[in-house]
Amino acid sequence: LLLVEMDEAMRSFAEKVFASEVKDEEIRQEISPFDVEDICPISLQEMREHMILQESSATAEKRKKRLFRMKTIALAVPVAQRSITRLSTIDEVISTSPLYQTVPDFQRVQITGDYASGVTVEDFEVVCKGLYRALCIREKHMQQSVQRFPRTPSQYLRAIEGEVWRASDTGPVFTPPVKDGQDPFETGSLGEDLGYHVQMKDGVVYVYGDKAAVERNEPKDLPYPSLEHFVDDMNFLLALIAQGPVKTYAHRRLKFLSSKFQVHEMLNEMEEMKELKNNPHRDFYNCRKVDTHIHAAACMNQKHLLRFIKKSYCVDADRVVYDAKGKQLTLKQLFQQLNLHPYDLTVDSLDVHAGRQTFQRFDKFNDKYNPVGASELRDLYLKTENAINGEYFATIIKEVGSDLEDAKYQHAEPRLSIYGRSAEEWPKLANWFNKHRVYSPNMKWMIQVPRIYDVFRSKNFLPHFEKMLENIFIPVFEATVNPQAHKELSVFLRHITGFDSVDDESKHSGHMFCTKSPKPMQWTSEKNPSYTYYLYYMYANILVLNNLRRQRGMNTFLFRPHCGEAGALTHLLTAFMTADNISHGLNLKKSPVLQYLYFLAQIPIAMSPLSNNSLFLEYAKNPLLDFHQKGLMVSLSTDDPMQFHYTK
Repeated sequence: LLLVEMDEAMRSFAEKVFASEVKDEEIRQEISPFDVEDICPISLQEMREHMILQESSATAEKRKKRLFRMKTIALAVPVAQRSITRLSTIDEVISTSPLYQTVPDFQRVQITGDYASGVTVEDFEVVCKGLYRALCIREKHMQQSVQRFPRTPSQYLRAIEGEVWRASDTGPVFTPPVKDGQDPFETGSLGEDLGYHVQMKDGVVYVYGDKAAVERNEPKDLPYPSLEHFVDDMNFLLALIAQGPVKTYAHRRLKFLSSKFQVHEMLNEMEEMKELKNNPHRDFYNCRKVDTHIHAAACMNQKHLLRFIKKSYCVDADRVVYDAKGKQLTLKQLFQQLNLHPYDLTVDSLDVHAGRQTFQRFDKFNDKYNPVGASELRDLYLKTENAINGEYFATIIKEVGSDLEDAKYQHAEPRLSIYGRSAEEWPKLANWFNKHRVYSPNMKWMIQVPRIYDVFRSKNFLPHFEKMLENIFIPVFEATVNPQAHKELSVFLRHITGFDSVDDESKHSGHMFCTKSPKPMQWTSEKNPSYTYYLYYMYANILVLNNLRRQRGMNTFLFRPHCGEAGALTHLLTAFMTADNISHGLNLKKSPVLQYLYFLAQIPIAMSPLSNNSLFLEYAKNPLLDFHQKGLMVSLSTDDPMQFHYTK
């Protein structure tokens, strides 16, 4: 019952937490209920009370309880009575299994004795139940949306419930690599058209057998999301990350993990170095490196872009490349209109590099996508839709792909934009991809959706938010249902691995997402919906889409938003529920509970310290190393080589 019903007091508390966040947003970026000192999150008073309680009530019963909890699993969750035997079996397996078989000389530290969690026994129970439920919430949402939940925590969750863990086949489906001699753009293997009818209702696409089924309200048998359950889970997590005992426990556990790493490093540094040197044909340059966070419009470095601009001028000076209000301009005329000559350009005058002047200024950072400050050059060289059908952009990307292939061990996953302004964006992008054959075996692709509904609404491009969602998702559903009728888009979707949500996170909407929030069709104001609102409706449609595509034997998509770069902690909380993995995650350092949950669930975080250094956080303060030492699943990524890098 507790897992289904949402206590009204919890809902009220969650609203108070959100209200205080909105109140403090203009004053400072931190949120007081989530604020934790780096030194220690426990007040002296709380510590004093804990010590008194521990000394006065150290009875045999308490001792017995503590010893029982010492036997609990790494997730530190109380174990049901019926599963004690099964857990001891797991313990026996772990204790008898030979670890580090290939490197037996590694020293290991074992901590024995009573388990000291730093909180009272009563609080400890509350903390553990909260963490257990939080992990169950993530597992449920990942399985429903055909995304990943790691095996280890899943095994422990089943042990707690007294059930036998079984490997699941509900994970994502990826397109297999293109074989030698195979055409990556072939259409012969596309499935048959089903003739289903797709229609959006309350911001979520529903699939019907035909139009008559729409009138009968009989959608196909697919999982559909529940807004009420989602909001209940979100409010529970919002209350959990603000609870004092949970923050105390999570902080101490994270400190312990960090200390554990340092002790391991001190004891085994020489052994690790010896193992590294004995590993043949593998060093920094020839180990596999995958850039999982990179934008296609900035995937080249500034020197590469400059070289390409000069080369195109030498070859195509008299070619018509630009349409200015009906007047066609050659490349030479365009540069004359801008009072420029490519021969005089340098990387400095190109001015695409982000520096200190972009710090905390996302607007100035976006301007850096315009070479020499000219939007005409951005349209010509870095866009898929222009007078030459994005030919220059395709050529630059193929050159970047060729560089990756030459390097052999480097791979990238560039993001292309779908804005949701028009339903024609998908067919046009797919046509560009197929026409110019933008393929490299060292590249996969992602779709990024900028959160700029307010811009389109203010210019009357869209009547309401649901129209934007329709433009983003309906074409993909139609290509999934009828691939023969949408061949180019179906081929393009084979090379897509996921969706991203991008924009300036520091912009605050002040709207708390709840069951009373306006439905997307009712969102007609020029105000932008909140980050959580965007993420929920993207997640909800990806959930239905993935289940439909898996039924059809097609590849599925992961949801991988930009998250935690700036703004409120509710962003990271929503991503915990909806995202397979995230980019940035800097604000995790402000919440020990969320940081510990991201560790337990092993949620991948692609971090970009050089990017953060120019926008939101100085390089020396970046938490990448700290997260790595604690055991969070982090990786390095470039974000935008054009803005942040000097070399390949």
